[in-house]
Amino acid sequence: MSLLATVLRAARPVMKTRMLASTSASTSGLKERLAELIPEKQKEVMDFRQQHKDTVVDTFTVDQVYGGMRSIKCMVTETSVLDPNEGIRYRGFTLDELQEKLPKAKGGSEPLPEAAFWLLLTGEIPTKDQTDAVSKEWASRADLPKHVTDMIANFPQTLHPMSQFSAAVCALQSESKFAKAYADGVSKKEYWHYAYEDSMDLIAKLPVVAASIYRNIYKDGTLRPIDANLDWSANFTNMLGFSDEKFTELMRLYLTIHADHEGGNVSAHTVHLVGSALSDPYLSFAAGMNGLAGPLHGLANQEVLVWLTELRKQVGDDITKEALREFIWNTLKSGKVVPGYGHAVLRKTDPRYMLQRQFALKHLPDDKMFQLVSKLYDIVPPVLLEQGKAKNPWPNVDAHSGVLLQYYGLTEMHYYTVLFGVSRALGVLASLVWDRALGLPLERPKSMSTPGLKAYVEAKKK
Repeated sequence: MSLLATVLRAARPVMKTRMLASTSASTSGLKERLAELIPEKQKEVMDFRQQHKDTVVDTFTVDQVYGGMRSIKCMVTETSVLDPNEGIRYRGFTLDELQEKLPKAKGGSEPLPEAAFWLLLTGEIPTKDQTDAVSKEWASRADLPKHVTDMIANFPQTLHPMSQFSAAVCALQSESKFAKAYADGVSKKEYWHYAYEDSMDLIAKLPVVAASIYRNIYKDGTLRPIDANLDWSANFTNMLGFSDEKFTELMRLYLTIHADHEGGNVSAHTVHLVGSALSDPYLSFAAGMNGLAGPLHGLANQEVLVWLTELRKQVGDDITKEALREFIWNTLKSGKVVPGYGHAVLRKTDPRYMLQRQFALKHLPDDKMFQLVSKLYDIVPPVLLEQGKAKNPWPNVDAHSGVLLQYYGLTEMHYYTVLFGVSRALGVLASLVWDRALGLPLERPKSMSTPGLKAYVEAKKK
């Protein structure tokens, strides 16, 4: 077992639940529970820093400095940790454990994202009543101001959905309680209260923003209203215009497993970095979404589906594994990559891929695109290992998500990253609340020029 895996298990919290005295549309009890936890965590971190402030955490190489700072341990994220061999853990729990333990919708089998958010914020598995209360609170906060709905309606259809998403979030900044409180001179000790309020408001509004963008670009522009009796995912799929309960179940799974992936990925790190300047959650999240829109981050699932679609055109649905293996080799020999395989940190099959695969095996085992993905799962890793270049030849989450969305009729690939963005809000905004609660400072690492780095290396040799 790796050292990191040992630490993760040791740090895993004892599962706790708290019953609500009451549940209303205005409050879920989540903020009150967070207010109880924050002083304990503040003292823990303060004591730890005082006792170990001079302890060396990591050393790194010139190659890491130039290579995207890969694997350098230099920041703190409380909500989740990514182990190369075990995958992501939300507050110490694996995704398989969360699929079992988190509350579900009535009659459903997939976890509710509201429950994942409660866990990411508190480290505790919520009850079903607490989860339902978050659903109702988000429904009560979901209305968009008129200037935002007008702006979305007036975007040209040629503007990429992620550009519209980011711009709309920036426009929502007019509603920021954090920005208003800061301008009024609120105490630093109170920052987390307003970061929390903004985060709850923003998460509540994101499905409305995202659905409005989808309906304006691809449909007739009409939008079904928020239903206070539906959960967050059900309201989202309803506003998108889908009525298949299995698609809603897929969205519950999708929004849960894409929510967080520790703090070093582009979107999470960007939200943390911009937030460290005390930019409010709206501005911080919008910045993170601009990072998520990149081809090397959230846009990857779209690229996988494009590649799979082209592959089917060339080889058909009944290709043998031997012929598919030859196609993969020809792809690699031409200097191209197999999209959806490999990960910057993981050294095993992405658990998020496996959960989506299990969903497909249960609900769409005969789908031709899924069968192709299954063949690739058997063939690509051995080929990449034989080639000898890939540190991780296993599939990541992007290798599967687009196939599931296509099956249920959400075929507009340019929109997929918006779904990712709605989900990622749960993790990065929970983390941002803790950044303010722990009083984390302005992030300002030291940069060096190549001549300066050369001089430093030479000096180290002497």
